[in-house]
Amino acid sequence: MRNEHQQGFATRQIHAGKEKNPKGALATPIYQTSTFEFDSVAHVGAFFAGEEQGYIYTRIGNPSLEAVEKKVASLECGQAAIATASGMGAISAALWTALSAGDEVVADETLYGCTFSLLAHQFGRFGINAAFLDFTNPENLKTALSEKTKVVYFETPCNPTLKIVDIKAIADIVHAYNPEIKVIVDNTFSSPYLQTPLTLGADVVVHSATKYLNGHGDVIAGFIVSDEDFIENCRGIGLKDLTGAVMSPFNAFLIERGLKTLDLRMERHCSNAEKLADYLRAHPAVTRVYYPGFEDFPGHEIAKKQMRRFGGMIAVEFAMSREDTAAAIDKLELCTLAVSLGDAETLVEQPATMTHNSYSAEELKAAGIPESLVRISVGLEDAEDIIADFDRALPK
Repeated sequence: MRNEHQQGFATRQIHAGKEKNPKGALATPIYQTSTFEFDSVAHVGAFFAGEEQGYIYTRIGNPSLEAVEKKVASLECGQAAIATASGMGAISAALWTALSAGDEVVADETLYGCTFSLLAHQFGRFGINAAFLDFTNPENLKTALSEKTKVVYFETPCNPTLKIVDIKAIADIVHAYNPEIKVIVDNTFSSPYLQTPLTLGADVVVHSATKYLNGHGDVIAGFIVSDEDFIENCRGIGLKDLTGAVMSPFNAFLIERGLKTLDLRMERHCSNAEKLADYLRAHPAVTRVYYPGFEDFPGHEIAKKQMRRFGGMIAVEFAMSREDTAAAIDKLELCTLAVSLGDAETLVEQPATMTHNSYSAEELKAAGIPESLVRISVGLEDAEDIIADFDRALPK
């Protein structure tokens, strides 16, 4: 049989990380325990000295979590992964591990609202500076990096405008300046089925596993994927000591179950998004559709190079005021008005009012987020029914 690194994505999403258990259960058991028994005090000492493998406390490690961590690491082509209680738990644990007072993080100006708030509004309290610029021109980084820069952080596609950033170009510039700088990429919008940033030069990948990795809207969770050294630092510092953002064993079970169909779900998400994007682009109430699959979309060629398909996310700018846009999407019946993304259901939200309300009007403008923008996470329903719901709700 081919070894894991030779196996295809579908095989790994089902089998990677799986180990036989004493009772022979096909599914990974849920080890719903806070602590683990030791045979002796000497056994505990050997564990902490690194001389013996095992588990001591679920905040540090648990068999249910370890199984899904190995699976996600395999799918992202990383050496190791760590599971967290949320996407922000993953982002903050990774950043707190990599940064100290006096350090600087350089980030793209278009980010998920809570990530932006953490960098722009919170890190300064702890002596960490954050600088923001447009990463669509990688050359911008050459004048932004300094000896204080320890992290370069971005998403691609960006939330919520689907802006595309060239992962390899950014990583090459950063590592040419200083190979010790950590390039961290939020891969939530793509999932590892569509894109694997570590193979393109990134050092760390973070995920809100609440989204596509789980795929069923019943879990809050996150992951960090990187080399073994950084993950062990995240486990011992960012997770154990600084955030305590530990995933529950039951949530690990749900995510492992959801991952078994990731490729099938992503193919349907992508196909439905293509059809809805084409429909919306022709609608008279629409000013612009932001979708990397369009040949005239900025970054289309980069997306084609670094992504398998163009994803299940769409952003739409309407020829209406912020208030009229909200009134229009309020009329949707099949599609669900909700934050989050990657669920089986089509989810619709207005970023300026919802996911990105931590941005000021000036910050929204700088990030290229119109107040009439609507973000759509295209679900797994029949595409014709999704389109019919928008056709009924939108003004002609």
